[in-house]
Amino acid sequence: MSVPANTVQTDDVSASNREDIVEAIYNIDPWETPFLSMAQRVKATATNHEWVTDTLSAAATNIQIEGDDATAIATTTPAKLNNYTQISDKVVSVSRTQRSIDSVGRADELAYQISKEGKSLKLDMEYALVREQASSAGGAATARASAGLECWLATNRTLSTGDTTGTTPGHSGTTVASPTDGTQAALTKANLDTTIQNIWTAGGNPTEIMCGPFNRGAISGFTGISQLQTPASPDAAVTMIGAIDFYKSNFGTLRIQPSRVMRDRTVLILDMDYLAVAFIDDMVMHDLAKTGDSDKYQMVSEFCLEVRNEAACGKVQDVTTS
Repeated sequence: MSVPANTVQTDDVSASNREDIVEAIYNIDPWETPFLSMAQRVKATATNHEWVTDTLSAAATNIQIEGDDATAIATTTPAKLNNYTQISDKVVSVSRTQRSIDSVGRADELAYQISKEGKSLKLDMEYALVREQASSAGGAATARASAGLECWLATNRTLSTGDTTGTTPGHSGTTVASPTDGTQAALTKANLDTTIQNIWTAGGNPTEIMCGPFNRGAISGFTGISQLQTPASPDAAVTMIGAIDFYKSNFGTLRIQPSRVMRDRTVLILDMDYLAVAFIDDMVMHDLAKTGDSDKYQMVSEFCLEVRNEAACGKVQDVTTS
């Protein structure tokens, strides 16, 4: 069947046809920050943020003679720990023209960029908090750095099977060094159970397991003590259960938190009562001086990780990621 002569088609007038474009912008990039969301928030009043930790005497036989003189015991002295506050920022600059024209999915380009980059700044903060970044006091031309959680966890550190080279120096003097990576091996239930037990023995009560995507799947693949079953009937949908949300150990039930930001080669076991983020400034926004035909805004946060007692947490180090 042929088109009648002189019929105007869309291709003939494409230059004058209006665009059909959805008034939305779809962005699937992740911006969850599980550690930052779970951690307590406290105030820092100096760039060298400090706190004090102490220990109890070990339990021992304690039998005294009636009427005996009191004798003072040797006691431990509190230890001072510290971390340095880190400055992280995002600066957006949008021209006057772009703010004035009609844009798809946003009424104001500057407001849109501030919203987007604010989420990106939180991701950068999460990255610093949970990874292997060492601390640094900084200097006139060097930025300060807050030591990340991987660097602190030295007491309850379980190496992957066969790893003899991985290390975690922990806090030393006034700085915290990065861990040394070792030979990787698959995460095992025994690794996880050993770490949880060691934390409990040290006095912690962990409630969270944080891990990357591969080892989130590895934990779901552990051989369990019991099987999960879903009753089925001819009229009901059948659900296949392929993951676990909580890990019930001999020393408590822990929630499994997947992280897109932390290193997948490390599994963190956390008692959140002993972890906090200390802020000199939470996220604040500054209207920067105009230097031309544009508007500039800076979003900035100054913060550090506060590990009140690293023995309350632990990690399984150098596990495989694929």
